[in-house]
Amino acid sequence: MISRRRRATVATLLTLALSAPLLGASPAASVNAAQAAPQVPYGRELELPSPTGPYPVGRRTLHLVDPNRTDPWVPTAGNRELMVTVSYPARSASGLPAAYMTDEEAQLLLEARGLGGGVPHETVAGARTHAHVGTRPAPGRFPLVLLSPGFSMPRTTLTSIADDLASRGYVVALVDHAYESVGTAFPGGRMLTCVACERDDTLEERAAVVRGRAKDMSFVISELTNGRRAGTLSHVIDPRRIGIGGHSIGGATAAATMAADRRVRAGADLDGNFSLPPAAANPGGRPFMMLGAESTHSPNSPTTDWPNVWNHLNGWKRWLTVAGAGHFSFTDLPYLAGQLGLPDPATPLSGERGWRITRDYVSAFFDLHLRGMSQPLLDGPKATHPEVAFQQP
Repeated sequence: MISRRRRATVATLLTLALSAPLLGASPAASVNAAQAAPQVPYGRELELPSPTGPYPVGRRTLHLVDPNRTDPWVPTAGNRELMVTVSYPARSASGLPAAYMTDEEAQLLLEARGLGGGVPHETVAGARTHAHVGTRPAPGRFPLVLLSPGFSMPRTTLTSIADDLASRGYVVALVDHAYESVGTAFPGGRMLTCVACERDDTLEERAAVVRGRAKDMSFVISELTNGRRAGTLSHVIDPRRIGIGGHSIGGATAAATMAADRRVRAGADLDGNFSLPPAAANPGGRPFMMLGAESTHSPNSPTTDWPNVWNHLNGWKRWLTVAGAGHFSFTDLPYLAGQLGLPDPATPLSGERGWRITRDYVSAFFDLHLRGMSQPLLDGPKATHPEVAFQQP
């Protein structure tokens, strides 16, 4: 269980997005990939933003076990386990609607936020997605993008960007790292909670999380491109075009994975400190984008470590800050919070606008570096996105 001190820390982080946690529980966290979305017994249905690409979105949920690693947080649990939601371009929108997450995952997230008696957990679990399970992948070979969520956050918090990328022609793997979220469903009726949250919140502990996640991501790449568990999905992935991104500590994971794994061609950090020495977070000349809140990740912000890493990036790079954004503006959470009339008064940027900015810059980045498509949006400031500043420290 989460310790009282760490539970308070998690609650503080979630408060940054106000109602965000109750909306951002884990997407398609259902262990059974064929589970349909539940009915919503509330005044209105929550809904994720519609994908903007030409493809319908399919979804599969994979349980992966690394036979060569013991879980770092609970060694007695045995081998390292991961839950991976894969969104992909589909032939059609047939099949059951994909669930956002399970009732129990929603309940744990609400309790961690101190809102167990607030919005019904069925409302959160029943948020409408735009993906379908049981539908066949579209023909072709598509780039692979892996995404890692923030610390204590389930993979659901990045569902919108995953599904949007899938609709544009990417296979996207959202990864839940065992014992690192407030609650993630695993096979056998197991609900794994955030044992890692009980550790001291020091730079060394954060670095350990990042290094462990980087190993997780490399293992997922191998499983999706060569492993048996991926099945037909492995046939539609182009292993020569792999990207990675993440929110908060998941963004640090993106850099650390690139530093250790040459298979990854491009990476993006969404509002996360790197928590590692620059040499350990250096993508080795490959493209890297940092997209964060202006208030905390500008060059003169006292809490950011981006300047140190920036000076060591020797390939294509961008440092973008967003005026009015908060830490969770790059996730689903504020978008869904707005639907309940619960915006964060400390974050001027609306949830919808935050989603659009994240979608536009993340998709432009991967389109440029994994598909070779020209992207003027990344060349400099644009009147269409006045909140976004190009930093040149």
